[in-house]
Amino acid sequence: MQSLKFTRTNGNIPKKLAGEDHVSGLVIYSAALPSGFSENERIKAVSTIETAEALGITADADNWDIRVLHYQLSEIFRINPGISLYVGIFTSPEGANTYAEVKKMQNFADGRLRQLGVWDGRTPLAADNLTALQGVAATLEEQDMPLGIIYAPKVSTVASLPSNLAGDKERVWTVIGQAGSSTGAALYADAENTEKASVSGLGVVLGIVSLAAVHESIAWIEKFPTGVDVPAFGDGTLLKTLDRAVVEALDKSRYLFFVTYAGLSGSYMNDSHTMDVPTSDYAYIENVRTMDKVVRGIRTYLLPKLGGNVYIDKATGQLQTHSVEFLQTTAQKALEDMEKAGELSGYVVEIDPDQNVLSTSEIEFVIRPVGVGVVRRFKVKIGFAESV
Repeated sequence: MQSLKFTRTNGNIPKKLAGEDHVSGLVIYSAALPSGFSENERIKAVSTIETAEALGITADADNWDIRVLHYQLSEIFRINPGISLYVGIFTSPEGANTYAEVKKMQNFADGRLRQLGVWDGRTPLAADNLTALQGVAATLEEQDMPLGIIYAPKVSTVASLPSNLAGDKERVWTVIGQAGSSTGAALYADAENTEKASVSGLGVVLGIVSLAAVHESIAWIEKFPTGVDVPAFGDGTLLKTLDRAVVEALDKSRYLFFVTYAGLSGSYMNDSHTMDVPTSDYAYIENVRTMDKVVRGIRTYLLPKLGGNVYIDKATGQLQTHSVEFLQTTAQKALEDMEKAGELSGYVVEIDPDQNVLSTSEIEFVIRPVGVGVVRRFKVKIGFAESV
């Protein structure tokens, strides 16, 4: 009997997300290079896990580091299939790491990276490394290419991690959590080092950060489950075996890891800490990402106006009203778009007309964006009543 049959296949077409908030990078320090990389080509754009596997990054690779990289990529694409990702594989320096590779990644991506994961699972967590990462991020910010760095160091003993590393490092976000079951746990058990490297849950965190809108906390329970069934830390310690006081101390120290909640299945991020002090305006990832988007957006509209003319009131010497209004309108275009998208609660753009532009060729703006709040605690008073 005649027939016509169709078999639907998955073409693995990468999903496209609007904007560039999802453009990310992943750096791994390893002496191993998969077949698709070389000494002269250490950075590749990777859109899907199939692309990665075609480059030699496979789950059954002979080298443990490459298997870890495949795992991180699998987690990233599981959480955010639409991510735009660049992967860089570099050899660890023999001396202190300056993390200059972060700058190489950002330059390779033409400054488009908004966040970048750094897997350094053989290097124990230390203040000098966090300072170096903040330094290279600050340099990129000065060059108008700001990004946040999700850092995954080696966790030797989770209960003994330093508690005083946070401060003035708002662009460094330190992951100490990893999976305590399935592939993550199996990789940790297979670690080739006598003194084991940390596998890390870096891919999960990078996936969530790239998926979240800039104003959203990655610890939003309803929206961002991690998919990690058994939360653990980088030394293999399971969350459920660690004393609650130790877990609270780790959170207070501003590390990132996976937690569970009684009566709720799954695991979630403990918070969205940066390595800045809790009182800073940039204590949380969403604050850094929102301000970065504000600055990038304003720059996009104002930069073409450099070298242009403004007009002066001949009687007062002040800027003419229409010049002030034009510049205010130009500067607030990006802010208006962000407010419409729910990424800002509001904003104000001010220009003092009493500026001597003829003498200085400079105009000063005062811009105050109003952020979006994140609920971190609910307080509920409850008790029986005789009547209501």
